[in-house]
Amino acid sequence: MDQMFLKIFHLASPYLDTRENAEHTRIACEFAIRLLHEEGGDAHVVLPAVILHDVGWKSIPEELQITAFGPGKRDTALNRVHEREGARIADEILRAVEYPRLLTAEIIAIVSGHDSMQEAISLNDAIVKDSDKLWRYTEHGVSLGVKRYAMSRSQYVQRLRKKRQVWFLTRAAERIATEELQSRERGQDLKE
Repeated sequence: MDQMFLKIFHLASPYLDTRENAEHTRIACEFAIRLLHEEGGDAHVVLPAVILHDVGWKSIPEELQITAFGPGKRDTALNRVHEREGARIADEILRAVEYPRLLTAEIIAIVSGHDSMQEAISLNDAIVKDSDKLWRYTEHGVSLGVKRYAMSRSQYVQRLRKKRQVWFLTRAAERIATEELQSRERGQDLKE
Protein backbone atom coordinates (compact mmCIF):
# COMPACT_ATOMS: atom_id res chain seq x y z
CA MET A 1 0.00 0.00 0.00
CA ASP A 2 1.15 3.53 -0.77
CA GLN A 3 3.10 5.27 2.05
CA MET A 4 0.45 7.99 2.36
CA PHE A 5 -2.25 5.39 2.95
CA LEU A 6 -0.07 3.75 5.60
CA LYS A 7 0.32 7.14 7.33
CA ILE A 8 -3.45 7.61 7.29
CA PHE A 9 -3.97 4.11 8.69
CA HIS A 10 -1.40 4.78 11.43
CA LEU A 11 -3.22 7.98 12.48
CA ALA A 12 -6.60 6.20 12.28
CA SER A 13 -5.45 3.22 14.38
CA PRO A 14 -6.28 4.71 17.81
CA TYR A 15 -9.87 5.17 16.58
CA LEU A 16 -10.13 1.61 15.26
CA ASP A 17 -9.61 -0.22 18.55
CA THR A 18 -13.33 -0.71 19.10
CA ARG A 19 -15.80 -3.17 17.49
CA GLU A 20 -12.84 -5.06 16.00
CA ASN A 21 -12.62 -2.22 13.48
CA ALA A 22 -8.89 -2.58 12.83
CA GLU A 23 -9.38 -6.05 11.33
CA HIS A 24 -12.62 -4.98 9.63
CA THR A 25 -10.78 -2.05 8.03
CA ARG A 26 -7.87 -4.19 6.89
CA ILE A 27 -10.22 -6.67 5.20
CA ALA A 28 -12.37 -3.88 3.70
CA CYS A 29 -9.19 -2.36 2.20
CA GLU A 30 -8.38 -5.67 0.53
CA PHE A 31 -11.86 -5.76 -1.00
CA ALA A 32 -11.55 -2.10 -2.05
CA ILE A 33 -8.35 -2.88 -3.96
CA ARG A 34 -10.10 -5.75 -5.76
CA LEU A 35 -13.11 -3.60 -6.59
CA LEU A 36 -10.93 -0.73 -7.81
CA HIS A 37 -9.21 -3.18 -10.14
CA GLU A 38 -12.51 -4.56 -11.48
CA GLU A 39 -14.79 -1.51 -11.41
CA GLY A 40 -12.46 1.48 -11.77
CA GLY A 41 -12.62 4.39 -9.36
CA ASP A 42 -9.94 6.52 -7.74
CA ALA A 43 -7.73 4.76 -5.19
CA HIS A 44 -6.71 8.17 -3.80
CA VAL A 45 -10.32 8.65 -2.69
CA VAL A 46 -11.46 5.09 -2.04
CA LEU A 47 -8.59 3.82 0.12
CA PRO A 48 -8.50 6.77 2.57
CA ALA A 49 -12.32 6.63 2.78
CA VAL A 50 -12.26 2.91 3.57
CA ILE A 51 -9.51 3.39 6.16
CA LEU A 52 -11.42 6.23 7.82
CA HIS A 53 -15.06 5.18 7.38
CA ASP A 54 -15.54 3.75 10.89
CA VAL A 55 -13.26 5.97 13.02
CA GLY A 56 -16.37 7.67 14.44
CA TRP A 57 -17.40 4.57 16.41
CA LYS A 58 -14.70 5.47 18.92
CA SER A 59 -16.86 8.41 20.05
CA ILE A 60 -19.74 6.12 21.07
CA PRO A 61 -19.56 4.06 24.28
CA GLU A 62 -18.97 0.40 23.42
CA GLU A 63 -22.04 -0.80 25.29
CA LEU A 64 -24.25 1.39 23.07
CA GLN A 65 -22.64 0.60 19.72
CA ILE A 66 -24.53 -2.65 19.15
CA THR A 67 -27.83 -0.75 19.35
CA ALA A 68 -26.92 1.30 16.26
CA PHE A 69 -26.33 -1.41 13.64
CA GLY A 70 -27.23 -4.91 12.59
CA PRO A 71 -30.48 -6.85 12.64
CA GLY A 72 -31.47 -5.67 16.12
CA LYS A 73 -30.63 -1.99 15.67
CA ARG A 74 -32.75 0.27 17.82
CA ASP A 75 -30.88 3.57 17.72
CA THR A 76 -30.25 4.72 14.17
CA ALA A 77 -29.37 8.18 15.50
CA LEU A 78 -26.19 6.69 16.98
CA ASN A 79 -25.28 5.32 13.58
CA ARG A 80 -25.49 8.88 12.22
CA VAL A 81 -23.33 10.09 15.13
CA HIS A 82 -20.59 7.64 14.11
CA GLU A 83 -20.78 8.98 10.54
CA ARG A 84 -20.66 12.66 11.58
CA GLU A 85 -17.89 12.08 14.11
CA GLY A 86 -16.09 9.93 11.57
CA ALA A 87 -16.21 12.76 9.02
CA ARG A 88 -14.81 15.19 11.59
CA ILE A 89 -12.00 12.83 12.63
CA ALA A 90 -11.26 11.95 8.99
CA ASP A 91 -10.91 15.63 8.17
CA GLU A 92 -8.46 16.11 11.07
CA ILE A 93 -6.37 13.12 9.97
CA LEU A 94 -6.32 14.17 6.32
CA ARG A 95 -5.29 17.70 7.31
CA ALA A 96 -2.51 16.27 9.46
CA VAL A 97 -1.04 14.42 6.48
CA GLU A 98 -1.68 17.40 4.17
CA TYR A 99 -3.90 15.38 1.88
CA PRO A 100 -5.16 17.25 -1.21
CA ARG A 101 -8.25 19.25 -0.22
CA LEU A 102 -10.14 18.43 -3.42
CA LEU A 103 -9.84 14.71 -2.67
CA THR A 104 -10.53 15.28 1.03
CA ALA A 105 -13.91 16.83 0.24
CA GLU A 106 -15.09 13.67 -1.53
CA ILE A 107 -13.64 11.42 1.18
CA ILE A 108 -15.48 13.38 3.90
CA ALA A 109 -18.73 13.18 1.92
CA ILE A 110 -18.34 9.41 1.60
CA VAL A 111 -17.51 8.88 5.29
CA SER A 112 -20.43 11.07 6.38
CA GLY A 113 -23.00 8.86 4.64
CA HIS A 114 -21.38 5.45 4.15
CA ASP A 115 -24.07 3.62 6.16
CA SER A 116 -27.10 5.91 6.17
CA MET A 117 -27.24 6.77 2.46
CA GLN A 118 -28.40 3.79 0.42
CA GLU A 119 -27.52 5.30 -2.93
CA ALA A 120 -23.94 6.12 -3.84
CA ILE A 121 -22.86 9.66 -4.67
CA SER A 122 -20.13 8.35 -6.98
CA LEU A 123 -18.40 5.18 -8.14
CA ASN A 124 -15.86 5.79 -5.36
CA ASP A 125 -18.66 5.85 -2.80
CA ALA A 126 -20.18 2.66 -4.23
CA ILE A 127 -16.82 0.90 -3.88
CA VAL A 128 -16.47 2.06 -0.26
CA LYS A 129 -20.01 0.96 0.61
CA ASP A 130 -19.50 -2.41 -1.07
CA SER A 131 -16.08 -2.98 0.52
CA ASP A 132 -17.56 -2.24 3.95
CA LYS A 133 -20.38 -4.75 3.46
CA LEU A 134 -18.24 -7.45 1.83
CA TRP A 135 -16.39 -7.89 5.12
CA ARG A 136 -19.61 -9.32 6.56
CA TYR A 137 -19.27 -12.26 4.15
CA THR A 138 -15.78 -13.28 5.30
CA GLU A 139 -15.13 -15.86 7.99
CA HIS A 140 -14.16 -13.03 10.35
CA GLY A 141 -17.40 -11.17 9.60
CA VAL A 142 -19.59 -14.25 9.93
CA SER A 143 -17.97 -15.35 13.19
CA LEU A 144 -18.35 -11.89 14.68
CA GLY A 145 -21.93 -11.55 13.40
CA VAL A 146 -22.94 -14.87 14.96
CA LYS A 147 -21.48 -13.73 18.28
CA ARG A 148 -22.89 -10.18 18.16
CA TYR A 149 -26.43 -11.12 17.18
CA ALA A 150 -26.76 -14.45 19.01
CA MET A 151 -27.66 -16.25 15.79
CA SER A 152 -26.66 -19.66 14.61
CA ARG A 153 -24.13 -19.75 11.81
CA SER A 154 -26.77 -21.01 9.37
CA GLN A 155 -29.19 -18.22 10.39
CA TYR A 156 -26.53 -15.58 9.86
CA VAL A 157 -25.43 -17.01 6.51
CA GLN A 158 -29.10 -17.10 5.43
CA ARG A 159 -29.42 -13.42 6.40
CA LEU A 160 -26.37 -12.59 4.29
CA ARG A 161 -27.78 -14.57 1.37
CA LYS A 162 -30.99 -12.49 1.46
CA LYS A 163 -29.17 -9.16 1.87
CA ARG A 164 -26.75 -9.88 -0.98
CA GLN A 165 -29.36 -8.91 -3.54
CA VAL A 166 -30.12 -5.51 -1.98
CA TRP A 167 -26.86 -4.37 -0.37
CA PHE A 168 -24.40 -4.24 -3.25
CA LEU A 169 -24.02 -1.46 -5.77
CA THR A 170 -21.43 -3.01 -8.09
CA ARG A 171 -21.60 -6.26 -10.01
CA ALA A 172 -18.13 -7.24 -8.85
CA ALA A 173 -19.13 -6.90 -5.18
CA GLU A 174 -22.23 -9.03 -5.64
CA ARG A 175 -20.12 -11.70 -7.37
CA ILE A 176 -17.48 -11.59 -4.59
CA ALA A 177 -20.23 -11.83 -1.94
CA THR A 178 -21.57 -14.92 -3.71
CA GLU A 179 -18.08 -16.48 -3.73
CA GLU A 180 -17.61 -15.68 -0.04
CA LEU A 181 -21.02 -17.17 0.80
CA GLN A 182 -20.13 -20.36 -1.05
CA SER A 183 -16.95 -20.56 0.97
CA ARG A 184 -18.82 -20.06 4.26
CA GLU A 185 -21.39 -22.66 3.27
CA ARG A 186 -18.65 -25.19 2.53
CA GLY A 187 -17.15 -24.40 5.94
CA GLN A 188 -13.95 -23.30 4.31
CA ASP A 189 -12.34 -19.94 4.55
CA LEU A 190 -10.68 -18.46 1.50
CA LYS A 191 -10.08 -14.97 2.94
CA GLU A 192 -8.42 -15.54 6.32
